[in-house]
Amino acid sequence: MSAETPVESERKIARGDLAPGCPVHAGADDVWHIQDFATARAMLRSTETRQAGFGVENAAKLQGRMRMPVLYRDGPEHREHRRQTAKYFTPRRVETAYASLMDRLADEQCETLRSRGTADLSQLSFRLAVAVAAEVIGLTESGPGMARRLDRFFEEKESPNRLIRSWKEIRSNTNMALFFWRDVRPAIKARRAKSKDDLISHLLSEGCTSSEILGECVTFAAAGMVTTREFITLAAWHLFTDDDLREAYREGDDKQRVAILHEILRLEPVVANLARWTTAEIRAGGVTIPAGARVDIGVAAANLDPEAVGQDPGAVCPARPLAEGVGDAGLSFGDGAHRCPGAYIAIQETDIFLRKLFAMPGLRMVTPPRVGIRKEIASYELTNLTVAIG
Repeated sequence: MSAETPVESERKIARGDLAPGCPVHAGADDVWHIQDFATARAMLRSTETRQAGFGVENAAKLQGRMRMPVLYRDGPEHREHRRQTAKYFTPRRVETAYASLMDRLADEQCETLRSRGTADLSQLSFRLAVAVAAEVIGLTESGPGMARRLDRFFEEKESPNRLIRSWKEIRSNTNMALFFWRDVRPAIKARRAKSKDDLISHLLSEGCTSSEILGECVTFAAAGMVTTREFITLAAWHLFTDDDLREAYREGDDKQRVAILHEILRLEPVVANLARWTTAEIRAGGVTIPAGARVDIGVAAANLDPEAVGQDPGAVCPARPLAEGVGDAGLSFGDGAHRCPGAYIAIQETDIFLRKLFAMPGLRMVTPPRVGIRKEIASYELTNLTVAIG
């Protein structure tokens, strides 16, 4: 597949009016908006910003009473934590510790589909993502139902009906409590008795409390389970609806398949926008952003910037020539100190599962997914993509 013959695969998720390359500006909401690649990447790498969004404003209320999850921290403490835990996410670690698990779990999900004849792909992919992330985190003493508990905890709570919103909030809080008692607490107890080489054991060695470990587990669950589920479903949707792309994926080697997945992710990042607070004046895109300003970094828009990704940025073209320093997935995994540590894991488990899934004879999509948008984290939520075999 060459850059001169891109595979046309339309974007599935409506992201509103994206304006790649639009000059940096302050909107009517007093939020500064960045939508060109170079400035977006520079802002994500800046040491004069701190994390915003992802519920950090609510978490900050607990500042001083407990250690914040790594997602909400910045500066030397954050960098040191990332340095110490990087070993859990390296390609070597994936190959030696997780690859066989991914392979077995993918086979199990394909067998579930084979035995039932039809299945919701988002549910199959979530069981896979939960089990893989659980191994990395150390949530391996759980009884049945962790995927269901997390699914209910992370479900979209927006609704025009106040009673429905209240009910979802209550159910979410209940499942958070169940997640602690049935999943996190048994893992902590087991590792206090005998340490293992996983994240929970590391947190215990640092003196973290049960509440602090719960916070980290929820953070990693959101990043390692929910977003991976969405991307697996999204990538499969593209492959189902584009014959050429599907054939290229089926016939490609490891490098070619991963290039296709990265290109789909560039076009459709799971999280479309990232937010930061400036801690000092920052010169960006020819303007000065004041200290204390909230900055919206348009990942989805930046990934379509022709200056970074070349011509036809809205087409799926795994062989496209990229500007120097631009990764295959653009900024879809973030950049700088908060770049997703599990990027390699997510792509590998996606490829292992989809390679096995699309090798199943008679595989077809029965219904496309229902698309929702989680406004609080600017991510898509795909449900009810029904697949069948035979």
